[in-house]
Amino acid sequence: MSRPLLITDCDEVLLHMVSHFGDWLGEAHAIDFALGANHDFGTALSHRATGETVRADEVWPLLDGFFATEMGRQTLVPHAREALAEIAEIADIVVLTNLRDHCQPGRVAQLETHGIRHRVVCNQGGKGTPVGRLVAEYAPSATVFVDDLAVHHASVADAQPGVWRLHMIAEPRLAEHTPKAPAAHARIDDWAVAKDWVIDKLRGGVGAA
Repeated sequence: MSRPLLITDCDEVLLHMVSHFGDWLGEAHAIDFALGANHDFGTALSHRATGETVRADEVWPLLDGFFATEMGRQTLVPHAREALAEIAEIADIVVLTNLRDHCQPGRVAQLETHGIRHRVVCNQGGKGTPVGRLVAEYAPSATVFVDDLAVHHASVADAQPGVWRLHMIAEPRLAEHTPKAPAAHARIDDWAVAKDWVIDKLRGGVGAA
């Protein structure tokens, strides 16, 4: 029988990102960052001098700039490294991160500095299709998907309904205002607790109903 598979997001699941991105925007670009519960980057950024919202076409370049030079700011989510180490004893692990493809080597190196050494796959857009490709490649006995964004849980639910889906938001300021993703099977924001849920699903060896 094939080993089970954990597919996990990185930002706000393994590494804190939002608070560090906000700090950098203020320091380097005089941009204020107020991300609401809907995680809408299109309305969260405003120019400090004028109060005007940063145009949508300027947001991706800012994100690219952060990930190109500021990954060293990001800090490890508590208990994430230990949880992945325990899960890796019984399952394969892939980090599926929504970054441009050219950021992949930097993300691999970044995670390695935190003691996390697993395959990293970059993606743009919904995660249902890449999750489907990984499931086809690994042919796992069971699969768990972890992400902080509801839109990705919906995408995976549509494309791969047999995948178990765990909603996790490691940033407390976002977590307290964000409801559980409707398409997720569970919501747990602490890896010390979440790892037991993940291991239970992976050891169960069956897909989600």
